[in-house]
Amino acid sequence: MPLSSPAPVHGETAEGFEPVAQAFQQNFAERSELGAAVTVVARGRTVVDLWGGWADEERRAPWRRPTLTNLWSSTKGLVALCALQLVESGDLDLDAPVARYWPEFAAAGKAGIPVRWLLSHRSGVTGVAPEHPLQIDDLLDWTKMTLLLSAQEPLFEPGSASGYHALSYGFLVGEVIRRITGQTAGEFFRANVALPLNVDVHIGVIRDDLVRCSTMVEPGAGPERTVAPDRATLAALANPLPLGRTANLTRWRVAEVPAANGHGTAHGLATIYGALADGSERLLRYETIELGRTGQGRCRDLVMGLDNEFGLGFTLGSDQRSFGPNPRAFGHDGFGGSTGFADPESGVGFGYVMNRMGPHPRDDPRKMALVEATYACLARLAQPSVKVR
Repeated sequence: MPLSSPAPVHGETAEGFEPVAQAFQQNFAERSELGAAVTVVARGRTVVDLWGGWADEERRAPWRRPTLTNLWSSTKGLVALCALQLVESGDLDLDAPVARYWPEFAAAGKAGIPVRWLLSHRSGVTGVAPEHPLQIDDLLDWTKMTLLLSAQEPLFEPGSASGYHALSYGFLVGEVIRRITGQTAGEFFRANVALPLNVDVHIGVIRDDLVRCSTMVEPGAGPERTVAPDRATLAALANPLPLGRTANLTRWRVAEVPAANGHGTAHGLATIYGALADGSERLLRYETIELGRTGQGRCRDLVMGLDNEFGLGFTLGSDQRSFGPNPRAFGHDGFGGSTGFADPESGVGFGYVMNRMGPHPRDDPRKMALVEATYACLARLAQPSVKVR
């Protein structure tokens, strides 16, 4: 279908999903979108595939279908998927101590922490304590980060609540994957998810693909915290403090920081989550998907200060309808606004990526406009009086 917008927008929508295209256009016209893409897969069929705007702040490089974007924490859901594949194969026991696979992790009182507490942000190891200041380049050194985290004592009582493992999540879960398989998280993801589905999503960009990466633009000021940050929060969010522009560094893009530096397209994200929502069992069996989206305890997160609930590596749907109206939809938002999620009840896989970062910790208004438009279309098409060709 032909599209018009203040920014160049391209792509296709299936009949009945035109309101999603309208919401996408409104993001550019009314919500300061710079460059972005959105894809919706419904029961194995791509019904929305749109991209538009600009890949750079100067508006010289058009956003193209194969433009890659830093996914920030949307990467966490991809790492969770890899861990669940190991659970399904019998190589990883969620209730076993992490130290069974990574003996050094037993240091500093962590011998009894089970694997599921890593995936659900309940291990207490939110990062490296702030009295040991780190630089961005330390995040790019896998050996250094895993050594530091294995020696770190928990910064809150393990298992008592969730405390968002903003950057440590990828090293903790990724090191368990590496100890079991001999592959990094990025290598395992490529072999077991990206290649089987033929999706353009990566944890660690190869240098030939750097020219396809969009430029991330810093977010504006976000909501202020009303409580002074404690050690757990400082370790998670400020030691070190990645900025939006950090994602534009070549050394960041080619490294593996599996909590924060996946790169991909909206189509790739939606295809992955679509494979978890369509009943095909291409990536995980039904029982394992159900396990992954089983809540591990609703609480007020000790780091983010948000009321939410994690499954095993995924954020679960909420009263805020973060992933649509079905509370057991699951996925992960990323710093600045990106998202990927699956809704098995509706058979929906959804991906949204952008390069102008917003200030919201979750549920960016641009994402929410697209999610709401998608479910309004699904509801209308489900009415008996509506004929679908």
